[in-house]
Amino acid sequence: MKWINRVEIVLLFVIVSALYYLYIPLPLKRNIQITSSNPHSVIKQLKKDGYPVGIVDTFILEFFGDIKPGRVYLGRHNNNRLEILKIVASKRGRYKKITLIPGETTVIFLKELSQKMNLDEEKLHKYFNYLCRYQEASILADSYNIPVNYDEKNIIRLLCRNSENVYKSLSYKYYGEYNPKEWKKILIIASIIQKEAANTQEMPKISSVIRNRLKKRMRLQMDGSLNYGKYSHIKVTPQRIKSDKSTYNTYKHAGLPNEPVCNVSLYAIKAAVNPSKTDYLYFMKNDSNHHDFASTYAQHLKNVQKKRKELKQQNKYK
Repeated sequence: MKWINRVEIVLLFVIVSALYYLYIPLPLKRNIQITSSNPHSVIKQLKKDGYPVGIVDTFILEFFGDIKPGRVYLGRHNNNRLEILKIVASKRGRYKKITLIPGETTVIFLKELSQKMNLDEEKLHKYFNYLCRYQEASILADSYNIPVNYDEKNIIRLLCRNSENVYKSLSYKYYGEYNPKEWKKILIIASIIQKEAANTQEMPKISSVIRNRLKKRMRLQMDGSLNYGKYSHIKVTPQRIKSDKSTYNTYKHAGLPNEPVCNVSLYAIKAAVNPSKTDYLYFMKNDSNHHDFASTYAQHLKNVQKKRKELKQQNKYK
């Protein structure tokens, strides 16, 4: 009978050791790139990336089955060994990197998203209208890791919820509270800045022009505000300015548009909150693809005339 007790003790030791081995949390990187479907190669790669794995883990991966190469998202917190190997061997952890370019409009972004993720574009718009707060700028312009097994609803929820959390954090930082109605004004200003600025360094200056014109009750008269929705990449013409009757037409509509023009970056938001201290009221693009700023209409006219002379000179030698 003693030998039976010994066997039981050995079995118990083996079981406890196996459970400890499988369920102890492992330090991990959030994202890894699996380059092979072969379990031996995957374990070698994990080892190279700093994971304490070995031959036993190879057998576990073989047991789980078919491994697909690709980007894998392992989560925000340390998982145990078994959970990590499950994710590596399943579709659940796979994701695609999707980038929303600053200044892009939602209608264009959702179209690109549907193509890259093989999703239904109409469903994306449907859930966006249902789940997101603003017509534009509900999704912060940034790069996102989108799980490949997410459907249209889950993807829109992920993008808008993450962005809303960032907005809340920024609003509490700058104002000590989060008022969606007031924050919308910041996003509207940020969206015009995003469309107008040549680079991030110019953004606080553009912001100051917007603020200064609003204080003087001057119409903003900015082309970028007309690059909304489907017009995101369409050049603004005198005909568009004449025919567009929406609040985006800041040549005709006084004050800010009723909605943000596009999706914005953190740089544009920070510029909207913290404009430069200037008396600028005008700006125009120069030959270096930046802007010349002016405080008076007379100075602005000089900049315009200078630009016309430069264009005339360039056309002369063509």
